[in-house]
Amino acid sequence: MSLGPRLDLRQSQSLVMTPQLRQAIKLLQSSNLEVQAFVEEELERNPLLERDDARDSVAVAPEPPPPDAATAVASDTPLPDSAAPLDADWSNAVDTGEPFAPISGPIAGSGGRSDFSDDLSSIEETAEAHTTLREDLAQQIRLEFHTAQEQLIAGLMLAMLEPSGRLTVDVPALAARLGCDAARVEAVRRRLQRLEPCGMFAANLSECLAAQLAEKNRLDPAMQTLLDHLELVARRDLRTLMEICGVDAADLADMIAEIRRLDPKPGAGRDAPPPAPVVPDVLMRATPDGGWALELNAETMPRVLVSQGFAARAMLACNDREQRAFVTEKLATANWLVKSLEQRAGTILKVAASIVQRQDAFFRHGVEFLKPLILRDVATEVEMHESTVSRVTSNKYIATPRGVLELKFFFTTAIAGTAGSEAVSAAAVRHRIRQLIDGEPPAAILSDDALVLRLREEGVDIARRTVAKYREAMRIPSSVQRRREKDGKALTA
Repeated sequence: MSLGPRLDLRQSQSLVMTPQLRQAIKLLQSSNLEVQAFVEEELERNPLLERDDARDSVAVAPEPPPPDAATAVASDTPLPDSAAPLDADWSNAVDTGEPFAPISGPIAGSGGRSDFSDDLSSIEETAEAHTTLREDLAQQIRLEFHTAQEQLIAGLMLAMLEPSGRLTVDVPALAARLGCDAARVEAVRRRLQRLEPCGMFAANLSECLAAQLAEKNRLDPAMQTLLDHLELVARRDLRTLMEICGVDAADLADMIAEIRRLDPKPGAGRDAPPPAPVVPDVLMRATPDGGWALELNAETMPRVLVSQGFAARAMLACNDREQRAFVTEKLATANWLVKSLEQRAGTILKVAASIVQRQDAFFRHGVEFLKPLILRDVATEVEMHESTVSRVTSNKYIATPRGVLELKFFFTTAIAGTAGSEAVSAAAVRHRIRQLIDGEPPAAILSDDALVLRLREEGVDIARRTVAKYREAMRIPSSVQRRREKDGKALTA
């Protein structure tokens, strides 16, 4: 056998991830807002694409009648015969022989402007500009402090302020850094806590709440003692709190309720933009025959068309190979985008229909009838890969009779049933745990072990640590804390 270079020809198949395929996968996973932004970019980039406005209806307002005619129509009194016609010449109706007196002040037109313009841009120009929390605090500092030293101290504290509104700074160290008295720095910090929002620049939670209560003139000695023992409030140890604060159960309940109405982090979320409303991708409604009808939300589903006529004219007008290649490339890109959007819409509708069919009991009876569902079940039914179903259900919402829900909501893990009974959804088990805890009497608080026994009696084979995990995820306190809280409510009643 000789060794040497040799040229072989082999034929094989492989999956190549082309740029268009990657973009189609990205479109499938993106939300409608992201798809709309991508389509807008393509409309600007590709001259052969145009927006499909066939479904948009333009309401044309009726032309208003002339002012005099409108007055005549609106009036209940008919015009007399001696009244002047509407087309009469009124040029000499007021002729006193004297020149008109000059009009002082601006003349306003229909738009309220001196140039009789209907442009309402002045309303937008006079609107208050959005300012951040630090800008508001800086403005208040300039109005609150008048000396240069106090403004310097307050400005440095503002620069060291945490996003939550806390100021965890060592006052003596800050005073030594500025070369001034520590008492003066502390006095400035106390005055800063009275700025809006109240409770900023506090060192801890107790101080933040105390500043807000002092602003409301509710910081009495009993309330201050309660703020000094917030760990007992977290443990719901009401008996110990009543002894320490020297109040009865009714007063303690009012004090705790007032504390809960305060803002523990007055600076958190002030500069964050408001959350965007959730717009459903699929609309669901009941049909007269007892079934469900699904349709895509046309208001959020972007639609584009390929201008074939413009493409043909552009191809005929091309003079060289580069121009024809450019038009051919843009035509192929436009056809691909239209096909990808149609395929995306059909895939979303097909997956949503499969989910609705499998979770029919949930829509009719409630969350306790939610069945366990995994991606493989839907993928097998719609004949797609699990990754495709996962991308379809990401960031997609459906408007149901039970609210707007994400498609991922319907995929829950299964919890085995006892004695070979049917498996139960984890969401249904969490709902049942909350029902049992809400319905427990004060004299018989259900522990995690008791919840396990009750669920096993109902046919759910669940472990104690799973019950504890679900309870903590729903922010339900332990049985000891619930017993203390209900004992305090019983003393109040």
